[in-house]
Amino acid sequence: MRGRGIHYDTGMHVLGKHSRPSFDPRVVEREIRVISEDLHCNAIRVIGDDPDRIDVAARCAAAAGLQVWYSPFPCEMTDEQMLPYFADCAERAERLRLDGADVILVTGCELSLFARGYLPGDTFAARIPVLAGPDRESALQGIPDRVNAFLGEVVDAVRPVFGGPVTYASNPLDGVDWSPFDIVGLDAFRGLRNAATYRDDLRREFAHGKPVAVLEVGCCTFRGAGDYGGAGWYVAMEPDGVTLKSDLVRDEGEQVRYMDDLMPVFEEEGVDAVFWFSFTDGRATHRPDGGPDLDMASYSIVKLLDEDHGIPASSRSYPDMRWEPKEAFHALAGHYKTLAASSAAPAAK
Repeated sequence: MRGRGIHYDTGMHVLGKHSRPSFDPRVVEREIRVISEDLHCNAIRVIGDDPDRIDVAARCAAAAGLQVWYSPFPCEMTDEQMLPYFADCAERAERLRLDGADVILVTGCELSLFARGYLPGDTFAARIPVLAGPDRESALQGIPDRVNAFLGEVVDAVRPVFGGPVTYASNPLDGVDWSPFDIVGLDAFRGLRNAATYRDDLRREFAHGKPVAVLEVGCCTFRGAGDYGGAGWYVAMEPDGVTLKSDLVRDEGEQVRYMDDLMPVFEEEGVDAVFWFSFTDGRATHRPDGGPDLDMASYSIVKLLDEDHGIPASSRSYPDMRWEPKEAFHALAGHYKTLAASSAAPAAK
């Protein structure tokens, strides 16, 4: 596996909240050094809805020697709004590439869910229940055709201004035609629904004859979260989407077990790059001593601390940061350190 990556959020508006209210370039630069030096990453997926923020983080990543997967995330936009947005981001990514960075452009993420005009509903929150409702099948009809028609327009718009590889972060609903792209990009969460076919589903993606990258994979931090994969956050919350369910049990080991199960699959099947989801979650504060522990509904490999957490600096791994590593942080660092060592080892004669 060539690419040892992490998903890095610069901020986006989803479910009526901003995922990263505070964006300090000094913090970003420090976190990216941690990603490069301590997690042993050589690639990073920089994602967000603000191109200026993506630029800041992408340049920090390039300075740290990381391959940058430049990933604009247009939530709740229409096709008409997204096309110029992607064209602008392509120009920004090209400037970074011409400055010497290794850049891949990711032209959106799961548009059938996050964009307007594919599934019924004006917001992501309104579209999600459709997938569990009685009208699911009728709602899904025609989505691949519409997604592919628009992605064709996007690729036509970005190719003239961006000279590097282009991909897209897909979910199974999108039904992507990969012929216009250089890399097959998958948001490849495993849950009970697809556990039996997961490896075969992944293997089929190599039939396109292009490198396959897993752009998102991971699970939440409560016991049993691995059974739900990408839907874990939804299962963890009450129907209001704000209140954490009271019967959840915190289990950082759940993320580690999920990771230990899937990393060998990616290596054995020849996946080119993996981006673990995700580094941090600016909305999910860890509260071990009272109050809702929102970090249980988070996929992050670090836990965000309350501002008045009271933990002495001498007891912390990163006293200059407002987070501490979870068990998954150390597990991912171990996996990537091993992969880095094996890729650096001379070939046997």
